[in-house]
Amino acid sequence: MTAVNRALMLLMPLFAFAVAGAIYTPTASQNTLPGEGEGEVTLSSLPPLPNWANEGLPDFSTYQDTTEKKVAFFSYLYPRIVLANSRILLEREYLTTLEGKDALTKDELAWLTSQGDRLRIEAEAGTDQQFDLLRKRLDVIPPSLILAQAANESAWGTSRFATEGNNLFGQWCFSRGCGLVPLSRIEGANHEVAKFPSPYYSVRSYIQNLNRHPTYQTVRDIRLADRNAQKPLSGWELAEGLLGYSERGEEYIKEIRAMIRYNNLEFYDEEFRTLLGDRTPAQFERLASAIPDTTLLPGGSGGQLSPFEG
Repeated sequence: MTAVNRALMLLMPLFAFAVAGAIYTPTASQNTLPGEGEGEVTLSSLPPLPNWANEGLPDFSTYQDTTEKKVAFFSYLYPRIVLANSRILLEREYLTTLEGKDALTKDELAWLTSQGDRLRIEAEAGTDQQFDLLRKRLDVIPPSLILAQAANESAWGTSRFATEGNNLFGQWCFSRGCGLVPLSRIEGANHEVAKFPSPYYSVRSYIQNLNRHPTYQTVRDIRLADRNAQKPLSGWELAEGLLGYSERGEEYIKEIRAMIRYNNLEFYDEEFRTLLGDRTPAQFERLASAIPDTTLLPGGSGGQLSPFEG
């Protein structure tokens, strides 16, 4: 595909995003993801992760051309975002099926309890209150927001925390040895910057952070309002809830939004909606176990379309 044709991809209109209800049944058994630092992430049983989810970070410092570096960074990270979000959608589908049942089994209640614990929900398993809170917290983050924050926080995958700890979002942990000690850490502080087995786990932990931490209540409120209005989820819009992500506050929000607009990252939100296709559990499962990772790129089957590629 020529540079002109790829540039035309920027003009594609956005489509509405609505996930249809259907049945998927994960088990109540738990897998613990390593390297998550404080509050390890536990997930219900899902399709096995493809091997590429465990691959390390490429050396983005070798790129001299800024546009080439951006293309490489987004092409590497976007499939990992699709993978993480698809697995969340499978869990969300299962939540919907449980909410519609008259009675829940022991295993189903155990699954709800594990999700409530993971997402820090204080409500009895199977109650209307828990279902309401889980619907709000067990949900995806638009790729545009993830890509912009990852690029910003990791210096396009070249920061020390990215290269030594696979940490693309500057996430902290608080147990000794859980991560990398910041060189500028003030005396008396005990936080470290978390280390992850691969960047995929950094993405999953980042999404969980936005889904459960009180600081990002506004992110979840905006997302729920869009869901209720059957509007497509917008990374630019959800960025409003990042006031507490950086000490820079409003300036940080402006910077993330500028990165989304300047790099046309809403292109990836649209591509994600297209990938979801008929929004069935079968499609979510295909995306959640796709091999190789290039099949998840815009264009599919090894294509690597991007807003920049020439």
